[in-house]
Parts: sequence; C-alpha cells; structure tokens
Amino acid sequence: MILFKSNERLDDIQCNGYHLIQNPNVFCFGIDAVLLAHYAKVIKPNQKILDIGTGTGIIPILMHGINKRGKYTAVEVQESMAEMANRSVILNNLQNDIQVKCMNIMDYRQHFIQEQFDTITCNPPYMKNNNGLQNINHSKTIARHEIACTLEDIIDASSHLLKERGKLVMIHRTHRLVDLLELMRKHRIEPKRMRLVYPKISKPPTMVLIEGTKYGNPELKVDAPLIE
Repeated sequence: MILFKSNERLDDIQCNGYHLIQNPNVFCFGIDAVLLAHYAKVIKPNQKILDIGTGTGIIPILMHGINKRGKYTAVEVQESMAEMANRSVILNNLQNDIQVKCMNIMDYRQHFIQEQFDTITCNPPYMKNNNGLQNINHSKTIARHEIACTLEDIIDASSHLLKERGKLVMIHRTHRLVDLLELMRKHRIEPKRMRLVYPKISKPPTMVLIEGTKYGNPELKVDAPLIE
C-alpha cells in the first residue's frame, strides 16, 4: 500500500495507465518534461537511460509508458523529491525497470562507472544562480536555478557517463541555446538534432529540444518547429 503525505495528490499522466504522486507546494512537472520524454528515443529493450534531476520522476515513468522498454536510473539531489518519485515507481509497479537514487550529479564518479549509459535525459534548471527572482520555496528554487549544479556540470558528467555514440537529450530555454551548443562541443558531445518549441505560431520560440551524440560527426539537423 502506497502512503500519501500531506498536500500530495495523485495525477493520471494519460499514458499506459500510469499515475504520478505530486505535491504542488513543492514542485510539479510541466509541459517541458512531457516534450522531452517524447523527444528522447528508446530503441533497444535493455537500453540504459539516466535521467538527471528527475524531480517527480515524470520523465522515466512517462518514457517507459511511451516506449514500453528501457532500464532507467533517475537521480535527484533533493531527498524528499527522490523519495516521492520512488513511491510513484512502486505505485506503477516499475521497480524492475526504474531505479531512483538520491545524489548530486556532481558526485557521479562515486555512483557510476565510465560509459555506463546509452542515453541521458535532463530537464535542467533554466536560470543561472545569480539570474532572475528566486522562489521563497527552496525546493522550487533548486529546480529552477543552477544551485546544486550548473549546465556545464551536467554536460561534463554526461560526457563521462555516456557510451561512445550515446545520446544526451535535453530541453532548455532558447536564451541558453548558445551555451548548450558551446558546452556540448567542449565536452565531446556533438549536437545532432534540434527542435524549437513555440507557444503560438505568432510568437517567438521559448524552448529548444536538443540531442547530441558522444564523439558524433559535425552535422546538425533542425526538425520542424513544434507549436504547443
């Protein structure tokens, strides 16, 4: 029996009958996580996937529901969020396919071996630590600002943990696109596929989906735009 804590709710994620435990007072997933889960590809039955900063666990749970394959490791720095994500894994009977670890990705060498994963996904904090107004709720601040780790920390760790030709798939705000491209190349992950996300056809894009290949050859494919 899954126990629910104060202020938690159970949401139907409209995929394969899966549900997710969320607490709106802490943090809830948004459309960006859903877009990323659909953009990342899971081809092999035992493909090893790492989700960095998993929060509620939405990305690995949704990816499993979409693809019905893959072995997922989800890491989250906040103990309370990791514990809640793990209860969602148990709720959906996914313990054999999804493992939740409470850790800071900067400590990756203590938890993983080099070139362990085929794919890494990440919906990172969008704001640099010294940019933008920070929420009084510390959990939401960690999710939105680069406090626990930076964008470069994530890409550096991904380069170490990805197998040769492995994929890093991320979603970010368009104002960080140049940072994304520069850091991926710096850490030997070649940007290969990109899709801009528009809130409306008459508005400029606000988000970018991007996939890079470790040791990939230079050639970027820009997919058709996505209108929310």
